Amino acid sequence: MIGGKVDRFRALGYDERMDHKKFEQLLALFLIFIGVVVRLLPHGDNFAPLTALALFSGAVLSPGAALSVPVLAIMASDLWIGPHDLFWLVWGCFLLTVGIGFWVKKNPGALNIVLGTFAGSVLFFILTNLGVFLFENMYPKSFSGLVECYAMALPFFRNSLAGDFFYAVVFFGSYNLALRFVCHSRESGNQI
Repeated sequence: MIGGKVDRFRALGYDERMDHKKFEQLLALFLIFIGVVVRLLPHGDNFAPLTALALFSGAVLSPGAALSVPVLAIMASDLWIGPHDLFWLVWGCFLLTVGIGFWVKKNPGALNIVLGTFAGSVLFFILTNLGVFLFENMYPKSFSGLVECYAMALPFFRNSLAGDFFYAVVFFGSYNLALRFVCHSRESGNQI
């Protein structure tokens, strides 16, 4: 599914035509572009690609590139959307999700991608809503206020889960289809 770094790049045919670092840089730039564009397009509340992008980056890219991709994508899109008080918490959640992606890289398989996607969604839901409760004045600072905060966030969590799973299928699925296509083309002697 995800395999080792050298095997992935050889399968893509870049061992002769392009060095690994160049390929990774192009993939990272493409992912940042996709993350920004899709986040800026009209979409349902919290139905966005960034959690899946962070997970995919951690599972596929080197650590430095993986940590840069989601942060640069959210920074660039936040320039258009506008700043918010809890940006540091949101960005931190995406960095933690890259860490989940590192786990997926070490433990490849479809089930672990599903588990990683779910874990990233839950992590974002728990931490960002805890941040809203603690640092915003939207809810009383009591147990009932905390419960109300999470209860009010449940519809957004449903959308986050749907978006995270949708984009995880898009990112991991497209990547694996590209690997299969290139491998098949190389085995049949076709040049890409």
